Amino acid sequence: MTELVLVGGFLGSGKTTLILRAATLLRARGMRVGVILNDQDSGLVDTRLARATGLPAREVAGGCFCCRFGDLLDSAEQLRDLDVDVIFAEPAGSCIDVSATVLQPLKALYRDRYRLAPFSVLVDSTRPHDYLVANQVAEADLVVASKADLQPEPVPADFRVSGVTGEGVNLWLEEVLSGRRVAGSRMLDVDYDRYAAAEAELGWLNLHADVHLADAASPAMLAGPLLDRLQESLAAIAHLKIFDSAASGYVKAAVCGIDDDPVAEGDLLADPESSHELVINLRAPADPDELHGLVMAALAEIDGRVEVRYSRAFRLAYPRPEHRFTAVVA
Repeated sequence: MTELVLVGGFLGSGKTTLILRAATLLRARGMRVGVILNDQDSGLVDTRLARATGLPAREVAGGCFCCRFGDLLDSAEQLRDLDVDVIFAEPAGSCIDVSATVLQPLKALYRDRYRLAPFSVLVDSTRPHDYLVANQVAEADLVVASKADLQPEPVPADFRVSGVTGEGVNLWLEEVLSGRRVAGSRMLDVDYDRYAAAEAELGWLNLHADVHLADAASPAMLAGPLLDRLQESLAAIAHLKIFDSAASGYVKAAVCGIDDDPVAEGDLLADPESSHELVINLRAPADPDELHGLVMAALAEIDGRVEVRYSRAFRLAYPRPEHRFTAVVA
């Protein structure tokens, strides 16, 4: 039996940071850990970050886990073939109705292969609780207040954690892996028209490029100014992530708002290099074509040659789950 731990929450709530911290703790105990990332398109910053830390990572693209349930299972089976003990799976940040479309099918159809942990949903109290966030919290088995290092005032939650400092992560892990709680214990009554409309308020952009600099620079010196330019050019941001890698190392930089200070991780003191691989994931309440134009304008300011290998800006399609159960599976 492989432990399958789903960790949900809105864009920028700290899901990947918590998962990577938890994976580090479990690996220190001698456990084998894998991770499945999820997005509406391919080319995820977080997939590259997970692999850079040495984790076996799979990516489910083109829709939420609910609409790509078969792909989720294929990814989980690939990790099972690597004899992992625990798989962390991170639904896309706008996804709701996970209990009915993912947890209940897993319990009903694959209980002989996966031991399903209670569904944790991360809440960032510094962000507004809109329709999507409210529904994510409503179907959680465990509500987890994330970014405890940045939130001095407690929010109502089962656990308070920080993936950055490690605060509370061991206690959360103990509960998640204990088997004491029922997974998928709550169900939503979702108006899918309203759900689709809420998701469509955001524009999404994924871009992958090779950069050849006129003057060598470290990944941090390329990613940092680029993130600053994008942050200054946007009216609002739900989540902006940049991953830059070179022969000397990598860096991930991210912000969740136009006034936020960037959060960076990786090899911040890596040596300067001329050749870089750049990945940008941007989610913002704006027209996708506008997002694409702003990103291309920011890339044009780089002193060097930028070869865009992949770029797609879009709004989310209407969600059509592969399965949808109407009652909790015992």
